[in-house]
Amino acid sequence: MKRYAITGGGTGGHLTIARALKKEIVARGDEVVFIGSVNGQDPFWFKNEEGCKEKIFLNSSGVTGKGNLKGLKSMANLVKLAIDLNPLFNKYNFDAIISVGGYSSAPASILAVLRRIPLFVHEQNAEIGKFNKLLKPFAKEFFSSYLAESPVKDYPIADIFFKERRIRKNISKVIFLGGSQGARFINDFAIKVAPHLKALQIDIIHQTGQADYERIRNAYREIGVEVELIDFHPELSRFISIADLAIGRSGASTLWELSANGLPAFFIPYPLANNHQWHNAKFISDLNLGWVYPQSEVQPDNLYAILGENLESKSRELIQMISPNGAKKIIDHIERNL
Repeated sequence: MKRYAITGGGTGGHLTIARALKKEIVARGDEVVFIGSVNGQDPFWFKNEEGCKEKIFLNSSGVTGKGNLKGLKSMANLVKLAIDLNPLFNKYNFDAIISVGGYSSAPASILAVLRRIPLFVHEQNAEIGKFNKLLKPFAKEFFSSYLAESPVKDYPIADIFFKERRIRKNISKVIFLGGSQGARFINDFAIKVAPHLKALQIDIIHQTGQADYERIRNAYREIGVEVELIDFHPELSRFISIADLAIGRSGASTLWELSANGLPAFFIPYPLANNHQWHNAKFISDLNLGWVYPQSEVQPDNLYAILGENLESKSRELIQMISPNGAKKIIDHIERNL
């Protein structure tokens, strides 16, 4: 039996990968400890997560964007927290540490390097995070779906996106993805373009996020456009599978879920996400498999210009970019290299 620590988090993008890798490890009968932060979304995702031997939440915080003095204090705190993890590392004698990035990953990753425990890093975004850039030379393996040299390029996502995949051709139904928390700009953009889509007899699915649901429902009533409106749905893949074009953000998980399903996308990256989403979408756009516009420059005509396109070649190539069982392949590779 092997013992792993999975560390990292802060945002759903990091934690989605942490959960997928945890699930794969537990399915093999091995042990896993999760090490995250009391800040960010880590407790929400993992406090009640089953299968972990222990769940540790440290008082860690980010270093970047704080100024010199506060940044130094945060870095010193991360080093202290790393030292404080020694008893936990002694207790479990981990075979490997798996980092999924974010400031939550810093203490355990630092200690892994200091104690020469095999460190494996998964980077979710096309633009490598600052801390992951520092870790990369010390990592036994660095996994990325964007790097040619990555030993596993398949992004860990739910099997349902592969099972429901299909080739898109013409655009008869679009889906606006506002995210679980809602993206006000995308929700407002949907209202703006809805009359034109209706005139073209293009059906609309709109996932608004819970906070913006009532406002957007009333807005559609005012303009007289009928849509399939949802706030958030545990089976969102079902709605994605019947759409021909997606309009939404470009977080890594979303980007690869859409690709696995063969659904081309019109990406509007979140402008305050350290530019990660821009680089993710640009990776797809540079391959001519989707479209990306900065939020500050998005106009309805940008969307209207592509509604008559045949999407078959894009859809086929998106499907070829990712295969199932990403988490299994990553853990298989780690096991072979211990």
